[in-house]
Amino acid sequence: MHSKFYKYDPAVDKKFLIAISGIIWSAVGIALCNLAAGWLSQTTTQTAALLGITGIILSLLVHHFGFLKLVDRNIERILSKEGKVCIFAFQPWKSYLIIVIMIGMGMALRHSSLPKPYLAVIYTGFGGALLLSSIRYHRIFFKLIRNPLISSKK
Repeated sequence: MHSKFYKYDPAVDKKFLIAISGIIWSAVGIALCNLAAGWLSQTTTQTAALLGITGIILSLLVHHFGFLKLVDRNIERILSKEGKVCIFAFQPWKSYLIIVIMIGMGMALRHSSLPKPYLAVIYTGFGGALLLSSIRYHRIFFKLIRNPLISSKK
């Protein structure tokens, strides 16, 4: 029965799955930073600068101590697979639950009474971290394009 549905599996070459991962992480990071920039533009220049710098510092910390490890695990997992990989495998299946929870928390925060300029710190932190961490996906993708024999090296 499994083989009957195999022909409908949306599988791609693993280098393109890495590219898709990088594009998605970049797009979400840009979207979050864009929301944050809009909220910061509604406050004074001094407050926006202080909150923006705080968000940037948060993004560097989240990027370095959290997301890079996750990206490395995802890249290792993708490169260790044989043949083509399901397009939805850019994240492990259990991570989709975490993504749904994070989206829900983001929506709840956006609709909360928390002042948007302060919320911008969180959005800049996570958006910037996603954007910075996506660079590793892009770098690995271009390495794979230049040297297709690379299988699990970074």
